[in-house]
Amino acid sequence: MLALKGGGWSATLLPERGAAMARLAFRGVDALVPLPGGVDPNAAFCGAFVMAPWANRLDAGRLPADGTLYRLPVNRPADHTAIHGLARDRPWRVVRSDGSTALLTQTMDGAAEHPALPWHYSACLEVELSAAGATIALRLVNRADRPFPFGLGWHPFLWRPRGTRLRFAASGLLIRDARCLPVAARPSAGVDGDETAYEGLDTHFTGWSGVAELDRPDGMRLRLTASGAASRNLQVFAPWGEPVLCVEPVSHVPDAPNRPELARLGSMTTLSPGEALATRITLAALPR
Repeated sequence: MLALKGGGWSATLLPERGAAMARLAFRGVDALVPLPGGVDPNAAFCGAFVMAPWANRLDAGRLPADGTLYRLPVNRPADHTAIHGLARDRPWRVVRSDGSTALLTQTMDGAAEHPALPWHYSACLEVELSAAGATIALRLVNRADRPFPFGLGWHPFLWRPRGTRLRFAASGLLIRDARCLPVAARPSAGVDGDETAYEGLDTHFTGWSGVAELDRPDGMRLRLTASGAASRNLQVFAPWGEPVLCVEPVSHVPDAPNRPELARLGSMTTLSPGEALATRITLAALPR
């Protein structure tokens, strides 16, 4: 484990387990649902993880790119999709940690690992705790010798006591099918309300303003802001009967490569060799 403290915030990272954030708290009050010891961070509604080199779902693992139809391993058999990328399944190397900040890196040469994994990339993850909040900066660089599509995001399981209010502005949302894959777009102003406005969602919002706020009945108020690649698209997941609320800044719509009519609202980004895709996300505590 890697423990960080700064600006009233405390966090625990698991570098060997996809750099998952097992705990994030402000002045001792949990912002995330804590990940119990020994629990797989990819199999529980707890903690937080980064998504790369794509976010959310790819139908049947299909990825059309550079004139080839790649078929990625399906890691969610229930809906026959490849979900949330590869970075969360692989260890990260701690390059630097000074108490309040940490810099971690990850490299992947997909062809060397598995013929179904076409990416060759390097990733840099910086976590900083300060009076400004808990900041996660993620950067991907295409290390292949050809252009290739990339995407990224952050998936926090925020603690949601009953009565928690969520507010953010957007211009649209994607209607989904039974497998949570998008089928159409419709206008939406976003969300502004308590559970009656968002519980049961597993929904993608487009034209997001880059800001979302949570107001909890226990007195904690949080503001999530995103800049860069993940500042215009937002996935919201609020499962029935669970005390979690996932407000996920992402760089593209679900299954974007296979749905060109919806990808105009947020496509994966084709990076030339050596080019980078980056985002910066901050979770700040607000005064009452």
